[in-house]
Amino acid sequence: MIALIQRVKWAKVEVESQTVGEIAHGLLVLLGVEQGDTQEKSDRLLEKVLNYRIFSDEQGKMNLNVQQAGGSLLVVSQFTLAADTQKGLRPSFSKGGSPQVANELYTYFHQQAEKKIHTQTGQFAADMQVSLQNDGPVTFWLQV
Repeated sequence: MIALIQRVKWAKVEVESQTVGEIAHGLLVLLGVEQGDTQEKSDRLLEKVLNYRIFSDEQGKMNLNVQQAGGSLLVVSQFTLAADTQKGLRPSFSKGGSPQVANELYTYFHQQAEKKIHTQTGQFAADMQVSLQNDGPVTFWLQV
């Protein structure tokens, strides 16, 4: 399971010109599901996302996690994160989880996140437009 996280001042996701999820300061989490991913992996990835210290403390050092910084999560499914880009000029998606499993794990991830922090989401398998103001920019690839 993969999370590309971006520290943001704000982020929103639209489907058919309608906002379906929006946060102020926090993390935009682009979530990819690979074959073999499980709820246990989802739990480990969520804990990593929530505890990853990428927000500035009073001395300007990255020592705070999203909860300590008073932020929120915007979780957006992104199957392209599971692409194999090692060969050729077209990505292969053979390592990606099936749409059914990916939707189940995406739903599970954001339901578990909502229990711990204010969380908004995109819409699984929709054509989404994501807007954000990256803060830093600060972007990290997390994988379990």
